[in-house]
Amino acid sequence: MKGFEALNAFWDTFRSIFPLTAILVFIQLVILRKPIENVKEFAIGFVLSVFGLHFFLQGVSMSLFPIGDSVGSNLVVLERKWLIVIIGFVIGYFGTLVEPALKSLALEVEEISVGAIPNKVLIHAVAIGFGSGMAIGLFRILNGISYLKIVIPLLLLTILLSFFAPEQYVSIAMDSASATTGPVNIPLNMALAIGLAKVIKGADPLLAGFGIVGLTSIGAIVSVLALGILTRF
Repeated sequence: MKGFEALNAFWDTFRSIFPLTAILVFIQLVILRKPIENVKEFAIGFVLSVFGLHFFLQGVSMSLFPIGDSVGSNLVVLERKWLIVIIGFVIGYFGTLVEPALKSLALEVEEISVGAIPNKVLIHAVAIGFGSGMAIGLFRILNGISYLKIVIPLLLLTILLSFFAPEQYVSIAMDSASATTGPVNIPLNMALAIGLAKVIKGADPLLAGFGIVGLTSIGAIVSVLALGILTRF
């Protein structure tokens, strides 16, 4: 049965990658009428991407999801809400530092800005914002605060800061937020939040556990906008 499940999971991964690849090949060959350079390398890359994504997804389901859920469920034994919030910030911060999409974005920004926006500065700014959003999310779960009471003020703050930050930072902030919600942060932080929500008395995991990704994204946007405002001085 396990062999069949593994084969089925691999097939699901293949089906998720093949349509996009086929569409891109069709556009390249039929619409643009351009040949594919180095077909052999392209084919090998496709095979590697299928296997790589498959093994990554299996690894996440076997490691990050279980450990995140376990950590979240056991955080309450600390009995100090402020310590739980700090732990949430630390996990969010360091998880963001290893997000591959964010690293790629930061390098691109540094190149386009001709070094005016160093990639390490951007990465750490985003990580601070993401970690802060994670901390706010856990604080909300621990205290049973309505999601709207948290997210609406944060969105208003985002809009306000957008008027004062340089225009290029507004665009970078939006892209940075999406780059943080990658293969490392999503499974770990969602599992952590849901695990914590499961053991909080009176909390509904469906209501309390979800939404933390949105808060972390807003946190990342706010931190980059703040960085942009600081560059004015």
